[in-house]
Amino acid sequence: MLQGWTPPGLWALLLWLPGLLASGSDFQHHRYEEMVRALFAVQNECPYITRIYSIGQSVEGRHLYVLEFSDNPGIHEALEPEFKYVGNMHGNEVLGRELLIKLAQFLCEEYQARNQRITRLIHDTRIHILPSMNPDGYEVAARQGPEFNGYLVGRGNAREIDLNRNFPDLNALMYYYEKNNGRNHHLPLPDNWEQQVEPETLAVIKWMQSYNFVLSANLHGGAVVANYPFDKSRYPRIRGRTTHADTPDDKLFRKLARTYSYAHSWMHKGWNCGDFFDEGITNGASWYSLSKGMQDFNYLYTNCFEITLELSCNKFPPESTLPGEWMANREALVSYIEQVHHGIKGMVYDENNNPIRKAEISVAGINHDVTSGVDGDYFRLLLPGTYTVTASAPGYLPSTSTVTVGPAEAIQVRLQVYLSLPLPHYVSEVAVIC
Repeated sequence: MLQGWTPPGLWALLLWLPGLLASGSDFQHHRYEEMVRALFAVQNECPYITRIYSIGQSVEGRHLYVLEFSDNPGIHEALEPEFKYVGNMHGNEVLGRELLIKLAQFLCEEYQARNQRITRLIHDTRIHILPSMNPDGYEVAARQGPEFNGYLVGRGNAREIDLNRNFPDLNALMYYYEKNNGRNHHLPLPDNWEQQVEPETLAVIKWMQSYNFVLSANLHGGAVVANYPFDKSRYPRIRGRTTHADTPDDKLFRKLARTYSYAHSWMHKGWNCGDFFDEGITNGASWYSLSKGMQDFNYLYTNCFEITLELSCNKFPPESTLPGEWMANREALVSYIEQVHHGIKGMVYDENNNPIRKAEISVAGINHDVTSGVDGDYFRLLLPGTYTVTASAPGYLPSTSTVTVGPAEAIQVRLQVYLSLPLPHYVSEVAVIC
């Protein structure tokens, strides 16, 4: 279902499509049916570079629709990274939802206009946009509207469950493994986890299992800051405050957060909504500690690096402010997608040139590995520098290379491992992406 299913009844929405893309370019708040029509309008206007699919349903049966952009929609191309944006996880935090609808329209329009930057981005990246993870909560909030919306009204799903406190808690296991030299990636899920999460959370986890996402952002509201992992503190509160909980990729996450902050019109200035965040970024746990959040789960369970973008002081801003918010975020939304093309990538093959899936790619000095996908391709986000990279897989000898990540264009060279026989330790090269 995840890879290509579209509910047949919704093809009837195509009857609404003539002229909808143009009218959809006007700034407005979209109720569920309006959002769906807007997404199908984009797909109808740019059919050769888009695809709509559902990853599941909400408690009240609303489909969680994703709009994909790619030069080959519905197909993973080896060495082409997968990227995702998720909006409206909290139903009453609506700006992200509207920005992602507008981003979809923008990508389609600019591709048609032959904008070289957008064309290259779509040809080289598979982009997945989920405007609303919590459509039920949004409808509760929207019934009150911007003027009367309470701080928590519509935040949770139809069962009033906070979806950003609903993912399996892998941080506690990670912090235990750190002290005992355990796994540092793709941590196991607890027994019966599917019965412990909400339908929307389940749908997103299954989505993560179906695509080898490399980079992601989760759009929220109520503050203006780029928040990076970990969200959950390793230690109890000290003098009433939680402490910074860094990942092994802390410097990289800071850079990703700064990429969005400095491309945003005012986030980087620091003072917003009565709060100050230096450079417009913060470690999640340093701000406040939370368990079972989505960005930590991405990092600990998948190959994906995710940050949380808080984009507006007002959780449900008036429609009159939407054009200004779009202009403030447009460059940042595009620049952040482009970060998926930094670091290293490559193919993992055996001695017979067969691709190897789930090979582990480790970087010396960074205690967090990634794995190759079903086609044998892997992606490892890294800052500029020189690294020792090793690929390993059960039954094979590891293969190691020294790689320099710099400002040059990507060099794609396969990485080859050999059966675990009396053979020497082979050294291979990997692709470098900057």
